[in-house]
Amino acid sequence: MLLIPAIDLKDGKCVRLRQGRMEDSTVFSDDPVAMAGRWVQAGAQRLHLVDLNGAFAGRPQNAEVVRRIADAFPDLPIQVGGGIRSEETVETYLNAGVRYVIIGTKAVQEPHFVSDLCMTFPGHVIVGLDARDGKVAVDGWSKLSKHDVIDIAQRFERDGVEAIVYTDIGRDGMMQGVNVEATVRLAQAVSIPVIASGGVTNLDDIKALCAVEGEGVAGTILGRALYEGTLDLAEAQRYVDQRKT
Repeated sequence: MLLIPAIDLKDGKCVRLRQGRMEDSTVFSDDPVAMAGRWVQAGAQRLHLVDLNGAFAGRPQNAEVVRRIADAFPDLPIQVGGGIRSEETVETYLNAGVRYVIIGTKAVQEPHFVSDLCMTFPGHVIVGLDARDGKVAVDGWSKLSKHDVIDIAQRFERDGVEAIVYTDIGRDGMMQGVNVEATVRLAQAVSIPVIASGGVTNLDDIKALCAVEGEGVAGTILGRALYEGTLDLAEAQRYVDQRKT
């Protein structure tokens, strides 16, 4: 089980949103690079960066901060999402040291974009599917599409994406626990890894996800619980590591 701390970037700062609402944000740090160092020191084996301004603007707005984090931790796999709508943006991020790019809204609206990226940048493309009641949301969660999350995930699997990041919008940032059932349903429907996102509150949630790792749930993104102290990353990482021995 890969535990992936999230650093959500807004105006160059590390923040957290509730249910994706930009107006409902909490600033946790003015120094995202130092925050990344904190998670690395606690044992993080990957980081999840989100350019929140970019997600709403449709193009990167915090790319310089992302580059600084990648420069500071060159051996750490970094995945980044938010406003990635062109091949040029993908290339810029990969050249800056990012390992994976996460395509969200444009993946749903223009699926051929993902297939093209998978051919041009094989092994580096992840699709982020944000869902409410089984339907995929787009445009910073402001719109609900008609797409069924499982159907579209299977399409992207055929295109060759590395993994799916699955977010239950209703749980994100609300500290209500993970929607394990919905995550498992998706993981069972595809053979590529599914990374859970949204709702992790404490070590019990990590244990619940570890229990379904065999179903294809390969990791989880950790957000507000880390920042508000209801989950200790070092403790959670020790739990995961002990399961391997």
